[in-house]
Order: sequence, then C-alpha cells, then structure tokens
Amino acid sequence: MKICGVELSANNAVICLLQFEQQTFNLPDCRVRKVSLPKVHSSSDLQHFQKTFTKLMSDYGIEKVAIKERPLKGKFAGGAIGFKLEATIQLIDTLDVAVIPQKDIKLALSKNRLAISFADTGLKVFQEAAFNVAYAAHVLE
Repeated sequence: MKICGVELSANNAVICLLQFEQQTFNLPDCRVRKVSLPKVHSSSDLQHFQKTFTKLMSDYGIEKVAIKERPLKGKFAGGAIGFKLEATIQLIDTLDVAVIPQKDIKLALSKNRLAISFADTGLKVFQEAAFNVAYAAHVLE
C-alpha cells in the first residue's frame, strides 16, 4: 500500500510518501516535499492547488492520504488557510482521505516502534510530522 502523509502548516501541505511491501516500508523519492498555496489566494488558486495535489498523488500511485488533524482552538490551533487546504484535499473524489487525531498518532507510534530513527530515513526535519501520520495511518488500518 502507498500512503501519503500530510501535515498542514501555514499555507503548505508538507508531504511524505510511504510504501509498505512484505512487512517492510520504504520511502519513495518524490519530486516535491510540499505543495503550497499563495497566502493571498483566489478560488482559482485553490483549484490549482487541488489539481497539483491530485496529479502528484496519481503520478505516484497513492492509495490513501492521511492528514494530521489540527486543533480547532488553543495554542496550536490551525489557521484558516490550513482548513481550506484540508477541505480541498478531502474533496478530491479519487482519493481515500483520512484525518487522524494527534492522540491516535502518538498511540500508534508508541505501540509500533520503528526499527530506525527518523534521522536515518533521509527525510528533511520538517517532514517528520507527515512521516508520522503516514506511518500511523498504516498501523491503524
């Protein structure tokens, strides 16, 4: 199974691709690490973001997209643009999209420890949350 983990941060969808085969996972190379929306945007910008994201998922044969849920209020509450990005991704009818709460991600990671450290994955530091949500999505399935 191929999963794309997504963390929404400001006006970016930070992504990490994860593929599971025969009890092991690998991290396929991807031409981008994030898909962005201009801070000042129009409906055509949102449509462009959606088309770009859809094409990326299609090109890499992604079967499931897992988005890290953001709190609605409090110190770490998500911003308006992030919620627009989330809705835009959820409305892609060709994708199986799940929004996974942080508590479920933490529980999945604590019960299913990785054999390697994140630093050894070769991913960028800012992709760690996207990696964690992709890994949790697989474990929770």
